[in-house]
Amino acid sequence: MKTAFATGDGESFTNRHFGDNDYYYIYDISESESRFIKRINNTAATIKEKMHADPEKAMGITGLLKRENVQVVVSKVYGPNIKRIRKNFVCVIMNNPISDSINIIKENFKDISDEWEKGEERKHINFKKVKSQKLKVKMGRGDEEDKRIMNID
Repeated sequence: MKTAFATGDGESFTNRHFGDNDYYYIYDISESESRFIKRINNTAATIKEKMHADPEKAMGITGLLKRENVQVVVSKVYGPNIKRIRKNFVCVIMNNPISDSINIIKENFKDISDEWEKGEERKHINFKKVKSQKLKVKMGRGDEEDKRIMNID
């Protein structure tokens, strides 16, 4: 699955929302291997938002990543636009270094693939503060707990 990591340096996540990061590092990840494909500039970050969680920005990010055939997006923080983004991608929340995050995705590939198959009904997956090992997946429910996890108001 093509996976985009929201980052400023390709090694760690920032404290900015998914759509506000400078770059997306794209990898092709399977259960057994991962391969770096390329880094793309987040051109949607320059969209002037008319309001917080502007749908135009979500559409810009979605278009940018769909052109790269991305299925999974990974960030430390998402804003309210996660509701729009997750209709097109599996949104994963992590704050491990990106190298560890790749291993966590490989180890939980089936759960992520299953979430992808749900289409627009998919929820986000939270792997915040998880070590690279098999673990039980916490699925997002879109309630107050999600807001706390995603650091949004």
